[in-house]
Amino acid sequence: MSHNIYKIITLCLFICVTFSFNSHAQSKTINSGWHFSEDQSIWKIINIPHTWNDKDAFDDEPGYRRGLGYYKKQIFIASAERDNIHYLKFNAVNQEATVFINGHKVGNHKGGYTAFNFDITSYLKYDDYNLIEVTVDNSHNENIPPLDADFTFYGGIYRDVEFISLPKQHISLKDFASDGYYVNYYNVSEKQAGVEVKLLVDNFDTSKSKNHLQLKILDAKGNLILEEHKGFKLGESSSEEFNIKFPEIENPKLWSPEHPYLYKLEITLTDYNGNVLDSKSTNLGFRWTTVDSEKGFFLNGKPIKLVGVNRHQDYANYGNAVPLSLQKNDIELIKDMGSNVIRFAHYPHARELYKKCDELGVLVWTEIPIVNKVTNTEAFFNVSKQMQKEHIKQYYNFPSVVMIGYMNEIFLRLDFDKEETDSEKENRKKYTYTLAKQLEDLTRTEAPNHITVMALHFNELYNETKIADLPMLVGWNLYFGWYHDTIKDLGVFLDDQHQRYPNRCLLVSEYGPGADVRVSATEPSRYDYSQEYQLLLHSGYYNQVKDRDFVAGMTAWNFADFGSEFRGETIPHVNQKGLVQYNREPKEVYYWYQSVLKTNEPFVHVANYQKELNLLENNTHEIVVFSNQDKGKLYVNDEFFRDMNFESGIAKVTIPFKEGINTVRAETNSTSDDTIFNVKIIKDLKTDDFDVLAINVGTDISFRDDVFGVTYLKDRSYTKNLFGYLPSSGKCKREPVPFNVSNTINEAVYQTVLVDCNTYKVDIPDGKYKVTLYFIEPQLKNKTKVLFNLTDSKDDSKTDVMHRIFDVKLNDKTIVSQFNMAKAYADKYGIAESSNINITNNIGLTIRLNAIIGETVLSGILIEKTD
Repeated sequence: MSHNIYKIITLCLFICVTFSFNSHAQSKTINSGWHFSEDQSIWKIINIPHTWNDKDAFDDEPGYRRGLGYYKKQIFIASAERDNIHYLKFNAVNQEATVFINGHKVGNHKGGYTAFNFDITSYLKYDDYNLIEVTVDNSHNENIPPLDADFTFYGGIYRDVEFISLPKQHISLKDFASDGYYVNYYNVSEKQAGVEVKLLVDNFDTSKSKNHLQLKILDAKGNLILEEHKGFKLGESSSEEFNIKFPEIENPKLWSPEHPYLYKLEITLTDYNGNVLDSKSTNLGFRWTTVDSEKGFFLNGKPIKLVGVNRHQDYANYGNAVPLSLQKNDIELIKDMGSNVIRFAHYPHARELYKKCDELGVLVWTEIPIVNKVTNTEAFFNVSKQMQKEHIKQYYNFPSVVMIGYMNEIFLRLDFDKEETDSEKENRKKYTYTLAKQLEDLTRTEAPNHITVMALHFNELYNETKIADLPMLVGWNLYFGWYHDTIKDLGVFLDDQHQRYPNRCLLVSEYGPGADVRVSATEPSRYDYSQEYQLLLHSGYYNQVKDRDFVAGMTAWNFADFGSEFRGETIPHVNQKGLVQYNREPKEVYYWYQSVLKTNEPFVHVANYQKELNLLENNTHEIVVFSNQDKGKLYVNDEFFRDMNFESGIAKVTIPFKEGINTVRAETNSTSDDTIFNVKIIKDLKTDDFDVLAINVGTDISFRDDVFGVTYLKDRSYTKNLFGYLPSSGKCKREPVPFNVSNTINEAVYQTVLVDCNTYKVDIPDGKYKVTLYFIEPQLKNKTKVLFNLTDSKDDSKTDVMHRIFDVKLNDKTIVSQFNMAKAYADKYGIAESSNINITNNIGLTIRLNAIIGETVLSGILIEKTD
């Protein structure tokens, strides 16, 4: 009763005051018209977000610029702002920033993925322009994580910069650049839910002040549900903490991925006369989560299998300086795929995306970037803990955030390091565990009612050190069927872990193979980068996780292809494990996920892996259709072909195609999808008409060169009237060349070779042709070691290179004598040797590689008619 009387008296006093809604608090984004320089001599005008690595991280030169970048901008501040307190806020700068105002250093911040701000009031001039200067450094720093990771550390000011002006009394911005208030929930159930808010209020005045706080809870339609008021006094130059507890709401609408119902909290700070000094608002979502080692993840008391993706923040042609509209579209694509969870890897992403997850209903795992290794210094430990405090406090109020992490594959480098002694390795295990324990304790203290998480790679070290016992939920990054073993071995591993550690809660936090939309395989296999193999692995993992209640869920690696400068795959400098491409165009596996995850409406999709479908010797080809329905009908060229049954969202149908354009349409319950197959049937090169014939030598994959519109056919053993290598002419071994290839845009052609195969025949008819042969020296060592394949890696940079020498002939014409690639070309260099040839007397084309020293190699063949 006394509480209610106090509320009524306070509210009456509050209403009786003349209430002004003219807020003195101002925040504006100052992204436009910055000047940038790499050396402080040549400046160019840029806008924020900005990075200096959007191009050099994707060129053929090894490495990318890591060092200093300089930014400056002038802002005019009127004398009317003299009585306010002014902050400069940076929402992220990678990775170290030193800020100057009018020549005075105001602060330094370490860490590239969380926000920071500085009180710049004492450095400002009024009715005048003020110079902001920022020195940014993305150099490797042993005391700033991440030290090493499978993604590019783009340098620059890549998130918004804000200039904030506030009255002398305001909700604090000093608590690790947070919003200055923290929402906690109590007694949340289907019957009731309570909200308690902790607020920090600062008084910068040299005299005491009388202030008032008004807090409202509104429903999704804006209707007032609850209201609390608090009058108080602030001492001069002081900060105060207030805890305001609302009574419980009866029968709350709970937040979930299926029904992401959001209430809203509004906070208003006024002075004694009722003038608004500061205001804040945030989403409220009533929900509770738990994990169980036998039954997995629970939301609102009910089991839910988490299925979603990891996400990196960069984007094709932007680096990490990505317009916010494109980033928000990512979250919509992730939700539309059917995901109910996202892991923001391996660092905090833009706060606006977490708000989007609130609104769309996507559960969030968020983490800081302590990846692969730890430095045993007080500075590294302090920066790591500072990062986690910033991370927790800045992202605390988002209802979607349920899991908070702090390490990823932290023993990866320990596993591969060939130089550390056994004693040094044991010491590394100990101090890494010490930091993990400190971060786990910090997270549990600062973020109660959240689930702590850590991601591990496939290695027994995590069990031996007991670091895997620290978090509430253990994420395993598992690549069975890609880097090692087979797809089915995933289930074997999970069962073994559950049996050995029955009290540990598990989640598959990463999985997936690389896939290039230009690559196709009729017999998909490990490392082939085909979309067909991508589907095989993802569907295999999904079924194994779905069948195990003790596995909380799975997050695919990765939502989108992302920049990783050292990688040299079919698309160099890009990790291609995405479900969508770097530009966010979906790969076919994205649609498969829709077929198994989206159940609210009928869905069907006809997969088309090749822009041009080349069929050898026969006209049949197996296609794949995805659907969330049990049955469907298939039409070919507008005629009914057959009924389909879907299993795990997939139906496979063998279709007889005709030459040219073919239309395939799938129909299921009230929905349909169709696509066009452009088919070329090759039965006899002597008689079939062609202008261009391309062969991807040394591999079973077909590759589409989108630039020139040419499809390189998979390799084969020779048969009459077609093409292929003659097995009798040597060992004819197929070998991969898993590195970036300079001097080409068609890495997939060069990244396989046919070794020690001296004769290749192509039975083309008489005529004039331009023949281009593709070569690469597979034994030249690329300057970059590939360590992220989670397999044993040796430093073989000193290995002697066998300087193979051979002659190259087209029929009887020698086009290259004593071909010595290792001597003529440095590193991995794509070599094309072209020659014109006139074929007569129906002899076709015979390519002969005559060995002089060592074994011959050949990567590709392109034959173009010239008459």
